[in-house]
Amino acid sequence: MTKRRVIVLGAPLDLGASKQGASGGPAAIRRAGLISSLDKIGLSVEDRGDVLVPEPSPYKNRKLKNAPAILKVCRDLEKNVRKAARGGHFPLTLGGDHSLAMGTVSGVSGAYRKKGNSIGLLWVDAHADINTPKTSPSGNIHGMPVAHLIGMGHAPFVRLGGFAPKVNPKNVCLVGTRTVDESEADNLRESGVKVFSMQDIDRMGMARVMEQALSIVLGETAGFHLSFDIDAVDPIQAPGTGTTQRGGLTYRESHLIMEMASESKKLLGLDMVEVNPLEDIQNSTAVLAVELISSAMGKRIY
Repeated sequence: MTKRRVIVLGAPLDLGASKQGASGGPAAIRRAGLISSLDKIGLSVEDRGDVLVPEPSPYKNRKLKNAPAILKVCRDLEKNVRKAARGGHFPLTLGGDHSLAMGTVSGVSGAYRKKGNSIGLLWVDAHADINTPKTSPSGNIHGMPVAHLIGMGHAPFVRLGGFAPKVNPKNVCLVGTRTVDESEADNLRESGVKVFSMQDIDRMGMARVMEQALSIVLGETAGFHLSFDIDAVDPIQAPGTGTTQRGGLTYRESHLIMEMASESKKLLGLDMVEVNPLEDIQNSTAVLAVELISSAMGKRIY
């Protein structure tokens, strides 16, 4: 990947999740040595701190818990990420729950849309995150960002940044999925978004899965945004997250995703989300997050 300036943004947000604690993710990742790790690769890094997360206000719609506050965070992220991407910089966002990706992906997409280009989206997550308020069993917005980014769901989120969809479903690929709600499966089939589940990874191997995933997200696009939920990794390696489930990505599978994303030379932006220090053991998940980010940003074994 071209060594341009990396703009680091934190989003200490946990209002989209069922558990508190992901709001501490950005600080935990920084404490684990993120900036020094990126410096050692030879990158120019500017940490712009955290976006402000407002206190949640009463909101009657239980199918969209804390929507006004989350929308405010996503609007701020969209503005900051779009500005960074337009300036030729690389936006790296630390979370925080996965609802923040509605802002980051919108920002990258908007920057390249201004140039007449579209982007792809590589979504690495144990969950499909393609619920809408209508189909969500919980009303937790961190289970809805993919739907909103492809134009399904709550209008203010769908129209974030003033346009929709942010990504054509044919250029969206989910990797590492192992939990899909029953009604959410209908949204997947309707959308045509490609899914590589853990079963697919077991059968095909991660290298082949990533080759196919990259061909999808790079099909007639300027590049792709990678949104990585740390719960995609098996909890043996990543205990510090809110929704752990056995049978996730191995340490090396996770790194291979990041290494192949970097080697594509088409990575336009990156999220690392759902690190929850309240659930972590000796900050090990935050340390893993730093290692994975470093691989995505160009660190090599030799």
